[in-house]
Amino acid sequence: MSGTDVGEELGARAAQARALALLRIRSRALAVAILPAAVAVVLFAADAQGHLAGSAWDAARWTVLGVAVLVLLVSVLVAVAVARARPAMSPTVPVAEEGAPDLYRLVRDLADRLDVPAPSAIALTPDCDSWLEDRTHRALRKGPGAALRKGPGASPEKGPGASAEGADTAPVLVIGSPFLWWMRVAELRAVLAPVVAGTGPSAHPDIAAARRFVRGLDAVIADAAAPGRGPVRGAPLAFAGWVARLLLRACRDHAAEMERCVAAAASMRAQTVDYGLRIAAQEQVGLAYAGWDRLLTRVALPAWRMGRWPSRLDAGVVSALTELSRRDRLADGFALRLGERPACDLLEQPGAADEAASLLAARLFHGGPAESGPGWAPVDWQQYPDEVVDRKWRSEAARLHRVLDTLGVPRASAADPAVPTLARVMEHLSGPGGPEGPGEALAAGIGAAVAREEAGAPAPGGGQGAGGQGQAFGGPADDPLDAWGPGPLPLFPLQPPRTGTELLADHVAAMVCCAAVDTAGATPGLDWLDGPALLVGGTRRADLADPVLSLVEDGDPDPLLAWLAEVGVRSDKPVRLV
Repeated sequence: MSGTDVGEELGARAAQARALALLRIRSRALAVAILPAAVAVVLFAADAQGHLAGSAWDAARWTVLGVAVLVLLVSVLVAVAVARARPAMSPTVPVAEEGAPDLYRLVRDLADRLDVPAPSAIALTPDCDSWLEDRTHRALRKGPGAALRKGPGASPEKGPGASAEGADTAPVLVIGSPFLWWMRVAELRAVLAPVVAGTGPSAHPDIAAARRFVRGLDAVIADAAAPGRGPVRGAPLAFAGWVARLLLRACRDHAAEMERCVAAAASMRAQTVDYGLRIAAQEQVGLAYAGWDRLLTRVALPAWRMGRWPSRLDAGVVSALTELSRRDRLADGFALRLGERPACDLLEQPGAADEAASLLAARLFHGGPAESGPGWAPVDWQQYPDEVVDRKWRSEAARLHRVLDTLGVPRASAADPAVPTLARVMEHLSGPGGPEGPGEALAAGIGAAVAREEAGAPAPGGGQGAGGQGQAFGGPADDPLDAWGPGPLPLFPLQPPRTGTELLADHVAAMVCCAAVDTAGATPGLDWLDGPALLVGGTRRADLADPVLSLVEDGDPDPLLAWLAEVGVRSDKPVRLV
């Protein structure tokens, strides 16, 4: 037996030992629940045989019987709560086999090489991660996604006589959608190898039972914490949640160690498949994560705030990372990989999958509605400068002047006091008091206006999803966030709320960009790593932030005046607003 096999065997045995420890905790809890009933049976059996007679023993028998009935009722209540609780399921875009036959074939072949059961289905997540997810709970068995092992002559489980239900009990393989666009096919296979290898330990009955036990406790706690429960239903759920927390506290260390051992065993097994390539592919995982994070926070977030959701986020990752490889010498050479076959070619309709994942990303990280509407429309990258950047600048400039009107700040143009100008903003912020007086009031007014507008934005709700892409990537009745219940969105905010000073600086910069477009011939643009960009003569000007901060934070207009003179912007000229 090789060292790899020994390591895998040790990891699997350690995981099974931890699983047995978790099951012992469950058995002890059951023993505590039936102990009063067992004592009551002993006492009544002794009385039937003429032992333990007397009034004191009679009182003890009936007292223990009452306690036993009460404990059994409470135990049934907790058991029902655990059985009915819906485990958390990661929001994903399900991928049916007809929508990605090559991807299913790759994963099936990978499972065969690893000699493990194949995952039951594949789903995409708008994140740079991949994992296996158990969806065997009856409330989670819905949506598209055929079993991987439904090909001719293939059975869901390894070995002869495998049951037909095996494919339904195997976990779902969740793949980060950015991986499909940035990684090449061989790299994706290498990265997925240790993940798919995890289906082996997952199939062990003790590990599967222990995971179901822990997930059930976690689901009960989430149910008990959910708002909107009346006193009749809330009190029993609160008690069940308290019991579940006690049990989960006792399980925490064993569960964490079990998962660590499962991951170690899967990693050891995966060393037999593309191990050398996986080391290189892990570099692409880190790079993809960096590009995805920049794309979401710098490019997608401004569009989401404008009521537009970029419909090709995954394709944007390739552009962002290509730009990063051009700028960063540490990424030098990565662009050469683009000549190889991308993993997104494994999908029949990569554009539809990208659109579905992009809409899900908008919902997860921003909280937008589930379907397109008048205030929530898709936008492609060619339209981004006009539909997002220009509208963002002009809407923020308009909000800035509305707040100035509310504060009673006079217009700067004597010829036509009705037209908005950049000079009005600069004179107000550089006037007496500077940022401590006028600036603070202006920042507070902008913050209040933004809060009011966000409160009136389209509310998240169920719907069709990404424009009805068909059953290959989720259908009209499938909302990936249904399993999370009625909780608030976004589930994972990208950034904390902006401060008043940050909002003021953004609005002043937007006003400067509007003036540059209207008076100096500049144009709005898109920078793949930094988002909205001002192009002067076709070249991006990235030096506007410091002059604006000098005006906003210090009340010093000189750096910005010098910048305006260099670009040729007239601060006294009127600016077109939305």
